[in-house]
Amino acid sequence: MRRRTLLRIARKLGKPWRPIPPGLPRFPHPLALQLAHVAQWFHALSDTRRLHILEFLSQRERSVTELHDVTGIPISSVSFHLRVLRDSGLVDESRDGRRKYFSIRGETLDDMATLTHKVGPGKHVGTCLLSCCQRT
Repeated sequence: MRRRTLLRIARKLGKPWRPIPPGLPRFPHPLALQLAHVAQWFHALSDTRRLHILEFLSQRERSVTELHDVTGIPISSVSFHLRVLRDSGLVDESRDGRRKYFSIRGETLDDMATLTHKVGPGKHVGTCLLSCCQRT
């Protein structure tokens, strides 16, 4: 499957236990779906403004207007970047009256740390099917 299709499925599903909505291909390979989530994480982290927003969210939960005041990014851009971060699972959203507050999701950051430890140099030895990677 193409990356675009996998990202679309990952966005629609959100969590692996949700049923597949109509109109999406059935039974994608689980590894490809996990990699689509990973692609979303790194896409969300690929912009310096989003990294700037995450830095301020690491201190405490904040509203869009607070982030606008602190970062100097226009409110419409802050909302856009927060949507990208929320869709990737890096940020949670909560409401208090008319205001939305955003905070960092710790579980996603833990999953990212686990992934980086899994794909480190030499971590695949013994699990790879290629003969060059087998232990001797």
